[in-house]
Amino acid sequence: MKGKHLILTAALTTFSVMYSQAQHSLQRIWETEASLPIPESVLYNAAGKFLYVAQIDGKPGEKDGKGGIAKVGLDGKIMTNDWVTGLNAPKGMGKIGNKFYVADVTEVVEIDTKTGKILKKYEVPGAKFLNDVTVDSKGNVYVSDSDTKKVHLIKNGLVSTYYEDFNRPNGLLAVGSDLLVADAGTLKKLSSDKKITVIAEGMDKSTDGIEQVRPGEYLVSCWAGVVYYVKSDGTTQQLIDTRGDKVNSADIGYDSIKKIVYVPTFMKNSVVAYQLK
Repeated sequence: MKGKHLILTAALTTFSVMYSQAQHSLQRIWETEASLPIPESVLYNAAGKFLYVAQIDGKPGEKDGKGGIAKVGLDGKIMTNDWVTGLNAPKGMGKIGNKFYVADVTEVVEIDTKTGKILKKYEVPGAKFLNDVTVDSKGNVYVSDSDTKKVHLIKNGLVSTYYEDFNRPNGLLAVGSDLLVADAGTLKKLSSDKKITVIAEGMDKSTDGIEQVRPGEYLVSCWAGVVYYVKSDGTTQQLIDTRGDKVNSADIGYDSIKKIVYVPTFMKNSVVAYQLK
């Protein structure tokens, strides 16, 4: 029995190594109409089978009231451009239960997913450019401020600074008790006891969105137009590069079951769906 266990363990180890060394690719499936005004972020809604799309519709740091949230079907057809309106320059989004959160320049806006009504606005003291949002399993909301180099926490309705002294933090992803941070070309892991570990580095400096493919392996998008696959050994593989065509790839969304990546193109006003292989 012990011998069989060792053989199985070895086989699983070999499979894991082979998987981490495998080359991946993104195959284009569809693109929406170019009628999403400056889409910065996409959030996949598994229950509703649609995408939330944050639309800046103006300058990324201006409080002009022109921004909003759209809904897009999984076939690429726009369901509505105005699920939520009256925001400023909405970017990263997060959701838990019936509560939806979006970073909006200097505040985090809480929205009721059933009605689309704004429930509350959390002003973040000293904020300059709130960028991405992630929500952990306990309902704690984390938001990055790229300009002040901080990550803030909203817990039990109170806003506090969770960690500071990053380079330019953008993408966030809560994984268990850890927080992953895309920080100017480097993917970092911030543990619950505030220790930083570098997972991968050397990517384009405009690192933006983070999605987990499987434990230890991630997709990282860069606003400039690059999407990377981060392997468990810390190496990275460039999946797409649209910089030459001046097409951005901002804060991505991901369907982990069907392995479909949703890329907001920012200035091209559309979302593109890719099959991960």
